[in-house]
Amino acid sequence: MNVSRFWPAWVAGEPIADGHTVEVLHPGDGSVVGTHVVPTQEQVETAIQAAWSVRSAAQATTAAQRAAALMHVSERLLERADEVAALITAENGKPLMWAKAEVGRAVSTFRWAAEESRRFGGELQRLDTDPAGVGRVAIIRRFPYGPILGISPFNFPINLVAHKLAPAIAVGAPIVIKPAPATPLGALLLGELLAETDLPAGMWSILPIENERAAALVQDSRLPVISFTGSDVVGHGIKDAVPRKHVTLELGGNAAAVVLADYSAEVDLDWAASRIATFGYYQAGQSCVSVQQVMVDASLADAFIPRLASAVKNLVNGSPWEPTTVVGPVINEEAANRIQSWIEEAVAQGAEVLVGGSRVGTFIEPTLLINVDPESKVLRDEVFGPVVAIQIVDGLDDAIARINSSRFGLQTGIFTHNLQSAFRAHRELEVGGVIIGDVPSFRADQMPYGGVKDSGNGREGLHAAMQDFTYERVLVLTDLAL
Repeated sequence: MNVSRFWPAWVAGEPIADGHTVEVLHPGDGSVVGTHVVPTQEQVETAIQAAWSVRSAAQATTAAQRAAALMHVSERLLERADEVAALITAENGKPLMWAKAEVGRAVSTFRWAAEESRRFGGELQRLDTDPAGVGRVAIIRRFPYGPILGISPFNFPINLVAHKLAPAIAVGAPIVIKPAPATPLGALLLGELLAETDLPAGMWSILPIENERAAALVQDSRLPVISFTGSDVVGHGIKDAVPRKHVTLELGGNAAAVVLADYSAEVDLDWAASRIATFGYYQAGQSCVSVQQVMVDASLADAFIPRLASAVKNLVNGSPWEPTTVVGPVINEEAANRIQSWIEEAVAQGAEVLVGGSRVGTFIEPTLLINVDPESKVLRDEVFGPVVAIQIVDGLDDAIARINSSRFGLQTGIFTHNLQSAFRAHRELEVGGVIIGDVPSFRADQMPYGGVKDSGNGREGLHAAMQDFTYERVLVLTDLAL
């Protein structure tokens, strides 16, 4: 499908159509899917200064104005859903079925932000609970720390940009977006839609610049808040570089799906196998919460593992433009080489390949491993590719111990009908979210989402992110007739 076109950058709400351009290539076949302008250093400075200068005007916008702008973007995304999905598939390589799902999520993300902006009202506290507070009340409202630098990854080129833009606009904070160089076009499309609103000039910029130039943005004192989604190495490097800034990090993981002994009915096992197969390999495993580890109770291993292997074999792996394709290419040749080397390392250390294991260019077969050495990268680190490793465990105790031994802690899925096991997992697992009866990949865009340990800090999800971008400021009124 030919979706190629020219894309301007967006500096302080204005299109920049002249200057140095860069081609964006399709991960599957290397074809050109778009060309965009790369802002100059002077234009980047204009964007940052505009964000700083407009911060008071942005904060003074009404809830109605912010909500209207956010709803406009939501509605326009819905109107252009097929076009936007094709753009995602073109630049990211994810199959159309997942691209369409991402568009639907982005529609909801902006809608939720519009709704939250209307009810982000604050709190009233009576202070006459002690004699010294007679006649006093406190009004507690939240105000932005200041302009935000949003750095987004390649794997969700629309919705993860939305998770930075939407809550920033909802609280009245200017924001500068630096999208991933591999997938900047979705962010630039959101710039087109924002340009159709009446938000103050300078309240947002979309700067598709090289990663090497991001360090200067990180250091700039006029951007006191940084919201970063990406690798743990880069994310923790940002936090270490600017310890006095308010930095929120949504980083990686090696998410586990645990199948406990009580989940033994055939219908349960079929459900778990289907969900794990789908969400271990959806978007070629390039999701922070794609299933990377399957922990199956020893009592179910003989019944479950063949089901899972069969489900993985049946996944359609091929052109992302085909409506039935589930697994497409990874983002580039470098990523494919790394993933292949991790599979080879695991096999050299004793792992057995149950399904897949081969590669053609950027297409890696959905790969299922068993008997993996605990020190192999495919268990210890984040594969970010279509590779899943099976571990046979001795009940919930063993599963919790293995999950908590990881340096990551994003989300875990527990397949169980036992309410005690569900509550215990919620209490004891050192992760940001526990999904009962499904894979760790489940995410509703309005819920708090994020991790602990090397998976990051802070939370996305509209209300949670709005809290993260703001601080409480108290107003005390005196001598009132309460």
